[in-house]
Amino acid sequence: MSITSALNSAMTGLTANARLSQVTSENLANALTPGYSSQKLNLSSGQYTGGVRIGDVERNIDPALQSSARKAEAEYGKSEVYANFYARMSDYVGIVDDGTSIAAQMSNFDSALVQATSRPDSVERLHDLSVKADLVIQSITTAAQGLNKQRVAAETSIDVQVDNLNNQLKELEKLNARIVVSQAAGATTSAMEDQRDLLIDKVNQAIPVNVVQRGQGRVALYSVGGVALLDGKAAELSFDAKRNIEPHMTQDNGLLSGLEINGRAMDTSASGELRGGTLIAQFEIRDNAAVEAQNDLDAVARDLIERFQDPALDATIGLTDAGIFTDGGGAFDAADTVGIAARLELNDLVAMDGQAETWRFRDGLYAATQGDPGDASQLIGYSDALAENRTISTTKLGNISADMNTLTASLMSRFARDTDGANNIMSYAATSYTEMAKAELALGVDSDAELQNMMLIENAYAANAKMLSAIDEMMQSLLRI
Repeated sequence: MSITSALNSAMTGLTANARLSQVTSENLANALTPGYSSQKLNLSSGQYTGGVRIGDVERNIDPALQSSARKAEAEYGKSEVYANFYARMSDYVGIVDDGTSIAAQMSNFDSALVQATSRPDSVERLHDLSVKADLVIQSITTAAQGLNKQRVAAETSIDVQVDNLNNQLKELEKLNARIVVSQAAGATTSAMEDQRDLLIDKVNQAIPVNVVQRGQGRVALYSVGGVALLDGKAAELSFDAKRNIEPHMTQDNGLLSGLEINGRAMDTSASGELRGGTLIAQFEIRDNAAVEAQNDLDAVARDLIERFQDPALDATIGLTDAGIFTDGGGAFDAADTVGIAARLELNDLVAMDGQAETWRFRDGLYAATQGDPGDASQLIGYSDALAENRTISTTKLGNISADMNTLTASLMSRFARDTDGANNIMSYAATSYTEMAKAELALGVDSDAELQNMMLIENAYAANAKMLSAIDEMMQSLLRI
């Protein structure tokens, strides 16, 4: 080895070790930084001059693992949306041991009828019957109001997610441009690529994406259904949020907004082009799950009203008169059933906060005067009406023939089953995501390994410095000669 080649080897070795020290220090400093990818400096031997050739800094990532982790995270986010919805609906409707559930209040009303039948002359028992009837109504209307809040929350979430997506896609467009410029100038772009990956992760939670590598370090994003979200220019999402939502409002009848990308209407169903993330999950809650829940609540409310509005049950009720349970104070109208659960009211004639003429339970709602205080036939008729098997049909409850107590218990069971199913799906998705996240973390910064590398770098630096010292002594000796 000539002195020149030895000098070149030592000098390039010192430079390489200095650069290695910088990369290792950055890894150690960012070991706990979210989204940071550990870096590795590529080194090779000089082709003609010997020594060490310094290459580029490489990010330690596995694209296949990264893609799988994103899919798992999007699935977990979607399942969490459904689980939260059904859990809240189960809370509104009530569970088995809940004394304020719809089923429990209906059972209490039935018991109050039995008590009033045994003493039809007791004003206290008739008053208690009115109170229990009102509690039944409150349990149903509270559930209906809670359901409406869920739809409004879904609408708000969609609006927020659309705004966030537009901002994130614009920022990704800018990062793409910066990376292209930096790579063209020979600068390191690892930090910007980490930042870009974090933004892609956020987009992926709302809309699962496929990442396509383009030239000059750029990336393109497409939904799993093939919709371009970013390819050169960022796509623009638009959504017209409503601040108040009524039960009859749907996307199908044009009263609620759909989603557009670059002016083109998107399919917001679970099988549409943007499927799989939290954005479409909220559309599904607003347009399907909540609508099905509304149908079930309305079916129960309708059945309750019809049972007690029958003129054959109470001869004082006319064809256009309301029964004990009313639609906003009026008679039931078969042409206007959507949202009836929220409009359910106790007839003002027997309501304790109305006229409180509870003797009408015994003598007929529209009786001109009080009748025989010992006549329980009307109250017995009400008990029979509760116990009558009537048939209702909804998407989730199916065709069911049941008495009122069984019907409300079936409603409670329906939401309990859906909650349990949604929680199981979320639990599986959470486990998958956790395992994928662990696998990704394994590719991150290993502090122990980096510290060992730093010690090796120091030793190599010292060896190169010693070689330079030896070369200096040789040069000094040659000059003296």
